[in-house]
Amino acid sequence: MTETMVSAGPERTVAYLLSSLIQAIENCRKSGNDEWLQKHGERLASIVDSYMPSGSGWDEGTTFDMDKSSAERLVFHGSFHHMDDAGGYDGWTDHTITVRPTFTGLDIRISGRDRNEVKEHLYQTFSAALETKFAAV
Repeated sequence: MTETMVSAGPERTVAYLLSSLIQAIENCRKSGNDEWLQKHGERLASIVDSYMPSGSGWDEGTTFDMDKSSAERLVFHGSFHHMDDAGGYDGWTDHTITVRPTFTGLDIRISGRDRNEVKEHLYQTFSAALETKFAAV
């Protein structure tokens, strides 16, 4: 006999919610539903502002690129503010973070110069943010 697991509801990640909202926005554009287009856009902006990296060197926060994103690809931009050995700021590097779903998780690609091995830090930071769970509502 096989048992079936029943849960109270699935949890969704930030990445899943952003992808779903992009698809909803595209559907609203196609159907001319301006009211829900605005609501979905506001929710997407709120999620990016609340959950995506900001601070700790990523001082200007994360910008979501709606034009280059789709339900299958999330694109973010930002700059990292580097420090020297004495703790003083000594320059910026610009980065684009492109995220695609895979069968085993997320494929996160980070463009830009890997000054002070910042890409590993950004990978860990974005991975944690995008894999944050929401309870389904």
